[in-house]
Amino acid sequence: MSDIYSHLGDERVPIGVIGGSGLYEMDGLEIIEEREVDTPFGKPSAPITIAKVEGRRVAFLPRHGQHHEYVASTVPYRANIWALKELGVFWLVTVSAVGSLKEEIVPGEHFVIPDQIIDKTYRRPNTLYKDVAVHVGLSYPFHPMMREIVLGACRDEGIETHDGGTYVCMEGPAFSTKAESELHRQWGASLIGMTAMPEARLAREAEMCYATIALPTDYDVWYESDHVDIGEVMANMKRNISNVRGVLRRVIPSIPLEQEADCDASHALQYAIVTHPEAISESSLEQFRLTLGKYIES
Repeated sequence: MSDIYSHLGDERVPIGVIGGSGLYEMDGLEIIEEREVDTPFGKPSAPITIAKVEGRRVAFLPRHGQHHEYVASTVPYRANIWALKELGVFWLVTVSAVGSLKEEIVPGEHFVIPDQIIDKTYRRPNTLYKDVAVHVGLSYPFHPMMREIVLGACRDEGIETHDGGTYVCMEGPAFSTKAESELHRQWGASLIGMTAMPEARLAREAEMCYATIALPTDYDVWYESDHVDIGEVMANMKRNISNVRGVLRRVIPSIPLEQEADCDASHALQYAIVTHPEAISESSLEQFRLTLGKYIES
């Protein structure tokens, strides 16, 4: 167990799931409690449901709130990531609805485990650290170690799953224009969505091993339709939700908890902090001690 979590003892929650509120309605899951967590960035999207799956403690957080009250631009991404970090989460899997930019990625039937992101967001705070210069490496925004676990679980569940693909993260909340949709296809992207950023970047800044299960719900507007049919989107989401639960039932027990220290995400900040320790104020150190303390105070 990492020293930064030693104070949590058996109460530590090493695995987190961000997605819809219905994800934890799965067989074999024992709900322990709902936890309110305060963070330096305010409250997360909703109280965090802590449960056990095959003896492992898991934190479930609905990204858009309990009643989908947050659009993608207003999701409190920083508070969500920080709250999970405070609970002890290192292994983080997320679920996201997306549009497909490739004919072979079939909405409502296929899953995608993306490996790259193009960030087109512009309204969202995109770093955890204020008054401290932190430059994490983000060559692989979806961590390869977590991707392999999730990919294997999807295939073991018998779901047609695409290994890799670039996720274009747009601001929203409106869907793409046809020109934008065609441009994203010219870039070679596979998916268009609204939630992967800054979530992936913040997870790396919090030294978490992060990956996403992308659920294609539509073909955006490049294919045959002039608009995204919300009815189709919701129907495909409903169709996919039971499959996602099955995947999570496989993912959670297969995560190698004992290999946390071997994963490079666990020391993503080691060479990322540029501000000299003497220039970091006591208030900033206190605020970010959970993540920066082991480097600044060592």
